[in-house]
Amino acid sequence: MAPVKADVLVLGAGIVGVSAALHLQKRGRDVILVDRHEGAGEETSYGNAGLIECASVFPYVFPYDLRQVLRYALNRSAEAHYRFRDLPAFLPWLVRYALASSPERAFRSAMAALPLIRRSLVEHEALIADAGVPQLLRRTGWIKLFRSNATIDRGIADLQRARRYGIEADVLDAQEIAAREPNLSGTFAGAIHWPAPGFVPDPGALTKAYAALFVRRGGRFIEADARTLTQRDAAWRVDGPNGALAGREAVIALGPWSDDVFRPLGYDMPLGIKRGYHLHLAPRGNAVLHHPVLDSDRGYLLAPMNRGIRLTTGAEFARRDAPPSPVQIARTLPVARELFPLGGAIDAAPWMGRRPCMPDMLPVIGKAARHAGLWFDFGHQHHGLTLGPVTGRLLAEMMTGEEPLADPTPFAPGRFG
Repeated sequence: MAPVKADVLVLGAGIVGVSAALHLQKRGRDVILVDRHEGAGEETSYGNAGLIECASVFPYVFPYDLRQVLRYALNRSAEAHYRFRDLPAFLPWLVRYALASSPERAFRSAMAALPLIRRSLVEHEALIADAGVPQLLRRTGWIKLFRSNATIDRGIADLQRARRYGIEADVLDAQEIAAREPNLSGTFAGAIHWPAPGFVPDPGALTKAYAALFVRRGGRFIEADARTLTQRDAAWRVDGPNGALAGREAVIALGPWSDDVFRPLGYDMPLGIKRGYHLHLAPRGNAVLHHPVLDSDRGYLLAPMNRGIRLTTGAEFARRDAPPSPVQIARTLPVARELFPLGGAIDAAPWMGRRPCMPDMLPVIGKAARHAGLWFDFGHQHHGLTLGPVTGRLLAEMMTGEEPLADPTPFAPGRFG
């Protein structure tokens, strides 16, 4: 049977892959979008906090404060949890992450990503308009709460650094917190309201809306196993449900599963995983949460999703496919109930997702060194939702020979040797 042909196979229908497919399609490429699920946005893209972080200048670094490191190492902080039985699997990556988190190297990573961060919301707004889903973007920003003078002082210092790059935010006292979020309870030293970021109350639905736009414009979405990718007769092939799918070029945009495809092809990029959990809860009575709210001292975030109030956790360091261990949900839920009037759980069990992370905190975007027609687009860390559309555009510009919107050199696959 003759293969189903296209110009490009995009492997992975999360926000990153769908965005790349749309931008390639816009530039005249015939694209097949491939995913193991029947629908788009069923994995990592579904479960995040819903923030389009156009004000997030500086990346999430490994802490250099010894007291904080000890709290993390002893699993005494909800911000990070380590499965010690999995330590041999993730320790080499963790060491590289710690080294890349030095002030000098982290600053270089921040400056490399800044052009993408700055355009992140604009690129989403364009796709949201084309997809006809304005209800999936709220311009509320988000609020970061601080419970001690020491933590708010650090928060204000971060804000002062961000202001050097044109980012603005409001420092709130207790009365101003109560005015913006009257249903919060607790004693706070202050808060910072970051007004610029967009909030998506259903990230999974947004990814599906972008995928539907891709199909309406003539794209094909086919359920298939990307792990069957091979190169034959100057084409890339994947086993489809009714025969092979073939394209002159292929894009690996599989998030935390990208190494299942690039490692068999001989590439050894240090893709790490930070797992995370969420749980939806009903608000009690008529309580309303107007913004996503991060309780920074306690290490969790509450977001007012369409499904309910989404409680999200920090990072869990564990093997990608290890059984779920939602201890961070169990630890933060009682504290979250004290902060906001939460009722019963809507979900039967906490959801677990996997963030694809590179140790230098930058995604991998670019051409494979040893295989013609193979491209990479993965490793977006905590910013997959934020950066999906803008990195999709950058990749499409590189693939079609356009002038790229940002210097792609810092994201090159070959930077790891």
